[in-house]
Amino acid sequence: MKKIFLALAMAAAAVAAVKPATNTLCPVLGNPVNAKSKTVVVKDQEYRVCCMGCPEQLKASPDKFLKPDGTPKNAK
Repeated sequence: MKKIFLALAMAAAAVAAVKPATNTLCPVLGNPVNAKSKTVVVKDQEYRVCCMGCPEQLKASPDKFLKPDGTPKNAK
């Protein structure tokens, strides 16, 4: 029973460490996004994306779309 609680606590801590999305443009295609847009987590940061194909592209090649500090390269 203690192992289950420990596993749940660790999972909750991992989820809590994710920073919320603040981007207003899709990091992949550059289209506008908003609070209702689909999100994806990459490197402990949540990003809003404009369409269904963007999450996989962002996950597969984060360095192509994100600066070393996690800021989208197309951010203004």
